[in-house]
Amino acid sequence: MKETRLRDAKRLLLIDDDPNLILLVKDYLEFRGYEVLTAENGRQALELLETDKAHLIICDVMMPEMDGYTFVKHVRENPESSWIPVLFLSAKGQSSDKVKGLNTGADVYMVKPFEPEELVAQVESSLKHTERLIAHQAKGEDGQKIQVPFDVQLTTTELKVVQHVARGLSNREIADELGVSQRTVESHVSNMLGKTGLHNRTELARWAIENSMA
Repeated sequence: MKETRLRDAKRLLLIDDDPNLILLVKDYLEFRGYEVLTAENGRQALELLETDKAHLIICDVMMPEMDGYTFVKHVRENPESSWIPVLFLSAKGQSSDKVKGLNTGADVYMVKPFEPEELVAQVESSLKHTERLIAHQAKGEDGQKIQVPFDVQLTTTELKVVQHVARGLSNREIADELGVSQRTVESHVSNMLGKTGLHNRTELARWAIENSMA
């Protein structure tokens, strides 16, 4: 019952230029109770997002007209879609490819071929995590908004770190995602707490969410 409620009204956007993959994945996800929209490339997907709400995006990386990297960049820059979790599907499985995909703005990176059950598990995990973030944000809005000096500027790396903090990742997980040491991540978190005057990671995450950094 709990899983059924989670899927109620959940719409997924599936983007891939392989019609066979689209057909198989769409059928499997619909069988599991999701509504699935499809697009052949990033450009077509952006047009769909203008009229149709999606709770999660599953996107190929290498596509004609607009690839996954460019598409995700547009999604993250638009306040209306920046919150949507993105799951990358790619035949490129090197660590450098995964790091690039995650740094571009994807939340999950899966390598083809993949097991359908793993895809469903990643989809459900991402949806649950998004619900927790939304609930956390709503709870924060009941009180006062986090106050941070207006002139705070984060470095490119700090911005990447705080985005992962806002998604609930631990320092060790962030280090793995970015390909750096855990000590380096801890240093960046400490620096950001010093710059913002915030007291802990929870406040840092809430500040990032309230200011559309994540």
